[in-house]
Amino acid sequence: MLQEVLNTISNCKLISKIILVSKDESALKIGRQFNAIEIFDHESGVNDAINLADQYISDKKYDCSVIFPQDIPVMIPSDIDNLLGFVKHKRSVIIVPSRQFNGTNALVRCPADIMDTRYDMGSYTFQMDAAKTKTENISIALIRRMMLDIDDEFDLAFMLKQNDKQDFCKKIESCF
Repeated sequence: MLQEVLNTISNCKLISKIILVSKDESALKIGRQFNAIEIFDHESGVNDAINLADQYISDKKYDCSVIFPQDIPVMIPSDIDNLLGFVKHKRSVIIVPSRQFNGTNALVRCPADIMDTRYDMGSYTFQMDAAKTKTENISIALIRRMMLDIDDEFDLAFMLKQNDKQDFCKKIESCF
């Protein structure tokens, strides 16, 4: 899934840099195929990883960031273009929730340090509440392929049934 997500991001003309945070050397190796900036995470958990990426983004003074998890493999580059097309203000937040509206499958922050994040159960609600304290320019983007994350066998079966990325789905089916 990570390789598929990085491939999609790397084929989006609106993304200038990919930052990959992981403590898994095999994940970092995959990132090298896409010229991703590597940040080794000595801690565990997505919140620590986001904090490390945020520090890097702050040090480099990037004006906007997009957070994608590795478990949304059926998104395509035009989905990212559509997502970034919602950015209309210098101070804005755009959230793509999970299908169940309990997680955050993409988060756009302009500027990159506009708000703190938290990725645990209920992250969608946390991101919404945090964003509301920092800006009035909050959008919810319901981008179907981005909303589909693969957390369990039911999500996997749903993804295969949707068959949005036929080559990817065939590759996954061949593993069974």
